[in-house]
Amino acid sequence: MTEKIEHTAEHRDDFAAKLGMWIFIFTELLLFGGLFLVYSVFRFAHPQEFHQAALELNVTFGAVNTVVLLISSMTIAMSLTALQKNNKKLSMRLLFLTIVLAFVFLVNKYFEWGVKFREGLYPGSELMFKLEHGQLLYFSLYFFMTGLHALHIIVGMTILFIILYRINKGTVNPGKYVFLENGALYWHLVDLIWIFLFPLLYLIT
Repeated sequence: MTEKIEHTAEHRDDFAAKLGMWIFIFTELLLFGGLFLVYSVFRFAHPQEFHQAALELNVTFGAVNTVVLLISSMTIAMSLTALQKNNKKLSMRLLFLTIVLAFVFLVNKYFEWGVKFREGLYPGSELMFKLEHGQLLYFSLYFFMTGLHALHIIVGMTILFIILYRINKGTVNPGKYVFLENGALYWHLVDLIWIFLFPLLYLIT
C-alpha cells in the first residue's frame, strides 16, 4: 500500500501541463487580439486624431523596451537549453538575467508613464477629458493595453522567481523541466504581445 501511494505521488503528466499552457496562451491571444481589433476599428474611424496622439509618444522608450524583451526571450530560451544539458548554474544565471531584463522593462515603462503623468495626461485626468474624442480613445487604449501588458510582465517575473527557486532546490531539473518550459512559453507570449503593441502604438503614426 505504501509503495502504491509513493508511486501516485511521483506521477506527473508533462503533456497535460504543456497542453494547459498552450490553451492559456490561446485565451491570452484572444484577449489581446480583441484589443488590437478594437484599436484598429477606432483608428479607422479617427485616423487624424490617432495620428496626432501617437506623435506624443516617445519612440525611444518603446524601442528600448522592444530590444530588452527580445534579449530576455533569448536568455530564457538559453536557460532552458542549459538546464536540459545539465548546466544548472548557467541556467539559473540566465534565468536571473531574464528577470533583471523584465525589471528594466518596468523601470523604463515607469519613466515613460511618468512623463505623461507630469504633463497631466493619465486616465481620469482633466486633460484627458479635454482631448478630442479620437485622441481620448487613443490614450485610453494606450494606458489600458500597456498597463495590462505590464501586469503580465509582473506575473511573468513572479513565475520566473518561483522557477529559479525550484531549480536551486532541485525540483526543476534536467529530468523535470516542464515548469521552466511553460514559463518560457509564457515569457515568449509577453514578448510577442509587445511586438504587436510597439508598432501599433508607436510607429504607425
